Amino acid sequence: MFSNYLIGLREGLEASLVVCILIAYLVKTGRRDALKPIWTGIGVAVAVALGFGCALEFGSQEMTFEAQEMLGGSLSLVAVGLVTWMVFWMRRTARHLKAELHGKLDSALQMGTAALVATAFLAVGREGLETALFVWTSVRAAGDGTPRPLAGAGLGLATAVLLGWLFYRGALRINLAKFFTWTGGMLVVVAAGVLAYGVHDLQEADFVPGLTDKAFDVSDAIPPDSWYGTLLKGVFNFQPEPTVLQVTVWLLYLIPTLALFLSPVGFPSGKGKVKQSDDQGSQPSEAPQA
Repeated sequence: MFSNYLIGLREGLEASLVVCILIAYLVKTGRRDALKPIWTGIGVAVAVALGFGCALEFGSQEMTFEAQEMLGGSLSLVAVGLVTWMVFWMRRTARHLKAELHGKLDSALQMGTAALVATAFLAVGREGLETALFVWTSVRAAGDGTPRPLAGAGLGLATAVLLGWLFYRGALRINLAKFFTWTGGMLVVVAAGVLAYGVHDLQEADFVPGLTDKAFDVSDAIPPDSWYGTLLKGVFNFQPEPTVLQVTVWLLYLIPTLALFLSPVGFPSGKGKVKQSDDQGSQPSEAPQA
């Protein structure tokens, strides 16, 4: 549940910040007439994300077991790739997000209503599709028949909406650079578990060999149905008896990716450290109250 809460919070907060910046800019520049197209684009983006999630869930139920495992494994790889790209992109561009969105919005205002709808849709839709895909693959990894993963994602999204509203009203300030660094690091750990489980799905679909080659078996020490076994599975997608390939892929992804993400090299931050400026924690709070 925690891992899905983290996904919902992280992705939801990114979308909330985008919405805050767009709306605040229109209010600040006296273009309240453009708010309706913005909300229309946001609504369409949310509907598409929900439709995508439903299509994944209900569409996969009509498939054979092998096809389900093949689909789940393939989409797990795609989800891990998207999330990895997202956490690196957000850490690199968080400080410039406001200026970038303002530039796109200025261009859209000149082009008309359809451009405004498209700007809001594209800005929020990417986050929504990533969230739907990653939550679906994470729910599969956590096991079928439990509402906890979805409840966790829902709580995360609700928290993100509340934080976004507080940002907009100027009632909350937070160092976004630190927030995205810490949550990004935790998401890399979650993604490593989803990747390993995706490999397991591909092995069960007979697409990748090595299903019977177990790296270790600690199911006696950590029973899958125990509270701590459930906790480890829910947070890290831990399996008590993974295959050799799963462990290998997990290590090959987690160690270099986490090291690169936490490294200051390649990130615009002065002398190699993440700069903690007031802009990172107060951009949305500059907006006038609507």
